[in-house]
Amino acid sequence: MSIAGDRIGAEGMRGGLSACPACVAAPSAERIAQMAVQDEARIMLSLPTAHCAACISTVESALHRMPGVQSARLNLTLKRVSVQAGAEVRPADLIAELARQGYEAHELDPGLLSSTETDRQTRDLLMRLGVAFFSMMNVMLLSVAVWSGADGVTRDLFHWISGAIALPTVVFSGQPFFRSAWGSLRAGRLGMDVPISLALILASSISVFETINSGHHAYFDAAVMLCFFLLLGRYLDHRTRAIARSAAQELAALEVPRAVVLVDGAEVTRPIAEVAVGDLVLVRPGGRMPVDGVVAEGWSELDRSLLTGETLPVAVEPGTVVSAGEVNLTGPLTLRVTAAGKDSSLHRMADLVAVAEAARTRYTSLAERASRAYSPLVHVLSFSAFGYWMWATGGDLRYAVNISAAVLIITCPCALGLAVPAVVTAASGRLFRKGLLIKHGTALERLAEVDTVVFDKTGTLTMGTPEPTNLDSHPVPAVEVALALAGASAHPLARALADGARARGIRPARVEDIREVPGYGVEGVWKGRPVRLGRAEWCGAEGVAETATYLSTGEGTPRAFTFADRLRPGATEVMAALTRAGHRVILLSGDSPAAVRALAARLGIEDWSAAVLPAEKAARVAALKAEGAHVLMVGDGLNDTAALAAAHVSVSPATALDAARVASDIVLLGQDMAPIADALRISRQSRKRIVENFLISGGYNVVAVPLALMGHATPLAAALAMSLSSITVSLNALRLK
Repeated sequence: MSIAGDRIGAEGMRGGLSACPACVAAPSAERIAQMAVQDEARIMLSLPTAHCAACISTVESALHRMPGVQSARLNLTLKRVSVQAGAEVRPADLIAELARQGYEAHELDPGLLSSTETDRQTRDLLMRLGVAFFSMMNVMLLSVAVWSGADGVTRDLFHWISGAIALPTVVFSGQPFFRSAWGSLRAGRLGMDVPISLALILASSISVFETINSGHHAYFDAAVMLCFFLLLGRYLDHRTRAIARSAAQELAALEVPRAVVLVDGAEVTRPIAEVAVGDLVLVRPGGRMPVDGVVAEGWSELDRSLLTGETLPVAVEPGTVVSAGEVNLTGPLTLRVTAAGKDSSLHRMADLVAVAEAARTRYTSLAERASRAYSPLVHVLSFSAFGYWMWATGGDLRYAVNISAAVLIITCPCALGLAVPAVVTAASGRLFRKGLLIKHGTALERLAEVDTVVFDKTGTLTMGTPEPTNLDSHPVPAVEVALALAGASAHPLARALADGARARGIRPARVEDIREVPGYGVEGVWKGRPVRLGRAEWCGAEGVAETATYLSTGEGTPRAFTFADRLRPGATEVMAALTRAGHRVILLSGDSPAAVRALAARLGIEDWSAAVLPAEKAARVAALKAEGAHVLMVGDGLNDTAALAAAHVSVSPATALDAARVASDIVLLGQDMAPIADALRISRQSRKRIVENFLISGGYNVVAVPLALMGHATPLAAALAMSLSSITVSLNALRLK
């Protein structure tokens, strides 16, 4: 249908773009099983609107009932359904069935998705942390007996039991540090994990030596305690840094994996990799363009909001240039291919995002920058202490090694390692309760530096859903006719008109011979007269300045049904808060100048640009950064993804396309935008707490290190002091709550 109007909400065509092996039927390794599934295909669909456990049952049951479907598994977290089906089952059939169930679905290319979707590193760290905690508690209980006066054989027995618990724990739980330290040494540098590994090895070695020689003190408890607190910091740090996947990979998965090629008039389905320039490709209504091309046959309308942010559907006819990723709304189109696969516009956008992401990863956290100077200093102090006490004691290796180990443990960067993760974790919890999810470990640090905020329009500052604004001003009979015609179309404005009329209790008129005219609208016969709903010129109406569709009933002047995009809750408040805080606010949108101008005036935004292409958005953000600005980008569409990745820090609504959410550092979980202003304020508080934690860590070293160098601290005392500094840092971080 060609209803001339605002395609608001087209950016809601978003997909969950990740897969989980637990939710995908993996093919058997056996030859017999391979032969059995040769004629089957795995189809991957994203379901951006799936949100609850009931969705799992509804979606899977609906798909299982379809002929040829072998299995269907919905991953709710990733909003993706994997279907194992016979070769006769087409993705379009599955999408149509899901649409009947009320779910928007898009086909993905499973070959371009990551083979593993589970966060194995997080599980591995958590497992090692649990083992270290269990061992620490048991070794500490055994140490209490020694501290209480156990002597001789009893003391040695407790030391041996402690060693039997501690040594395997250090070997197992310390693997993340040992591997990282070895990698650093092979690269010719001293990372933070090098002194950590040395401290663990020295504390364990001294303890074994003391136990073998029936020494009064063994420091297995120090080694395990050290391992636990370091793992805790590493786990918190990893949790804050865990980003789902590369946005470039997500964008690539959005590309249509196959196309219907016309060969001598016959339809042949081919993988995109086999589509060549000059081929004729058929795109049915509701389908996404698999290639860049020129319309050879057909008339229709395109939804370009996914790529450009335009809210108005664009009429196309033979000779019109189209791009991969655009959605065909009404009539079938035959395209002459000009670019496919890696040469398509969608793939070029993915490359643009990958470049922007790589540039942003050069940002290092405060802790990483501090550790570059800290790690060499730790080694210098420890080896200096060893050399001095070897000389001062006339070669007493045992005494010199104990002091060297104490210095290494007491200066171990545990508090430094916790300084940032502890604050980020506390701040993340506070922001989560306000409706913001922090995805990247350095996001809060970067957010605290922001001085310029760039917003997208449709789906970001607005809800992206059209609403009729003048239904009540039309007589009921006219609305009944409009409802009958609109109900026969999948056009976004037709759906909005139909929903608004039904919400008012209006029933459709009896209109016969309803048919959709691609590129123009819907027509039928009512009371023997032709009626039309669609473009102004097609209905014989004079266009109005607002977004509208027109009804012609043959009686009087055609009627205009106008629409407006609903403002996102909190948009006005966040603009006021940003202005008060002195931030520069910019609106960049791919929408038409009239729509962008109206919204900018409504929100009081003076700096705005319309009809901005995706590459231009990223270039504008890059230009602002080149001028010295620290840019916060807020956007939700595929056309925003490159700009989100290029910005100093970025935010996307939870309703955004998954590729946009992956490219962003922070996700806005609710509809209200007000928490964005809270995030800027809390980020500044977080940076203050991080600096305080560094001062606490530094002050602790100023006091503790001289004591260790003078021989007044055993390795156990050093471990206790180190633990106390770590606890102090954590408590200071909790002040954010």
